[in-house]
Amino acid sequence: MGIVAGLDSSPDFTRIVVCDTDTGAVLRQGYAPHPVEMPEGGGRPADVDPQAWLLSLGEAAGGGLLEGVQAIGVSAQQNAVVPLDAQGGTVRPAMVGADRRTQVAAADLIDALGGREAWAQAVGCVPQVAQPVTKLRWLARTEPDNALRTAVLMQAHDWLVWQLLGRPVRRTTDRGGASSTGYWSAATGAYRPDLVELALGHQVLLPEVIGPAEAAGTTPEGLLISAGTGETMAAAFGLGIGLGDAVVSLGASGSVMAVHPEALVDGSGMITALADATGMHLPVVTTQNAVRALRGATELLGLPDLESLSDLAMKSTPGAHGLVLLPYLEGERTPHLPHTAGTLAGLRRESMKPEHLARAAFEGMLCGLADALDVLRGRGVEVRRIFLLGPAAELPAVQAAAPSLFGTQVVVPQPADYAAIGAARQAAWALGVSQGTLDPRTPPAWQGAAAQVLEPGEELAVGQAVRQQFVSVREQTHPGAFRP
Repeated sequence: MGIVAGLDSSPDFTRIVVCDTDTGAVLRQGYAPHPVEMPEGGGRPADVDPQAWLLSLGEAAGGGLLEGVQAIGVSAQQNAVVPLDAQGGTVRPAMVGADRRTQVAAADLIDALGGREAWAQAVGCVPQVAQPVTKLRWLARTEPDNALRTAVLMQAHDWLVWQLLGRPVRRTTDRGGASSTGYWSAATGAYRPDLVELALGHQVLLPEVIGPAEAAGTTPEGLLISAGTGETMAAAFGLGIGLGDAVVSLGASGSVMAVHPEALVDGSGMITALADATGMHLPVVTTQNAVRALRGATELLGLPDLESLSDLAMKSTPGAHGLVLLPYLEGERTPHLPHTAGTLAGLRRESMKPEHLARAAFEGMLCGLADALDVLRGRGVEVRRIFLLGPAAELPAVQAAAPSLFGTQVVVPQPADYAAIGAARQAAWALGVSQGTLDPRTPPAWQGAAAQVLEPGEELAVGQAVRQQFVSVREQTHPGAFRP
């Protein structure tokens, strides 16, 4: 068929891969950071001029990178909302990331609709600080003039697709991106304009949600642009996950998502019902604490880095001599304990050694994520294989403990630009459908990710005993808080 490109506009940079349409082999790639000023004191900016995304896109595509490309797919950071006026100009910089300014707005919205369960029933998720719906509430309360001028709402990938197409009258998005807004329901496949009005104070125009294999349009030069999607959905598509697969992401916080044929409505709000980039669903459960628990243990033990913590943990044994860490260092979402703290239990003279604390940190983090996995399993989500993502997935202590604690095969993919690859795969799909060579219900079968495969093997019973030890401490400390 030829070659296609996928671009991923993440919070910090744009990465572009050019792939063979038949195999998915990456032929060439480009990269450029966003020209964004970072705030003093670290962290990421809460507001970004979206022109920065276009500038880095142009730079990443330099040197003839896109020569011969027939179609482009766009993946971009989720939750970045771009408010536009009636003429299509930006009302203010895009609001991006997990924005702590919006904590009060999230609580307001939950109360305004009648609680967490009302939101879960309406759109499959409870408002969170990062979500566009919460940012709209903050905008209405804090910048009422800008809220009034807002006539159109777009997310990052919608806006980039629209720009690449020359700002046409038709504005589009996909199910994946729409499902992370807080005002589109994956269960019904429809917007809830009343929730936009509840948050912003008035109605606005929203992008048309098109199908996974549909094209958003064609540039004047004849380049096909596919629907695009959010970074999470693009990465899942790039990894090639399907039914029976789950992805566990190890960032400062953690997340567990799985492919499922239907949207899951969870009254407790522990599950966020996202749609994926193929027409299926991606229920997600997040934990507030993952690698941050490892970093805390590293500092407490006076170690230089996570690799040293891993080496130390490997000197201990499964169960850490009875030491159990509930890693709820910044409160927790799964279970819902927003104001709690972490707990270190099982202190005995023989367990008070650095290597046992190191081991307890790894086991506590993984058991917390196993709890999140149990939420999905408890709702009938089949999990036969787990993809483990993030730099911490490479640590020997993680790889030694994860298969037995999760109770299934664990796959650690080689680091790659999976979101950009997923965007390229979507472009190949839309191109094939437009040429009549691919079915709109079946994406192109690309080579799977190169990966290391870990089996629980004989350690399974030991892992499950460690897990039970964690569950006992959790139930004693926070009785009834966790109901998967």
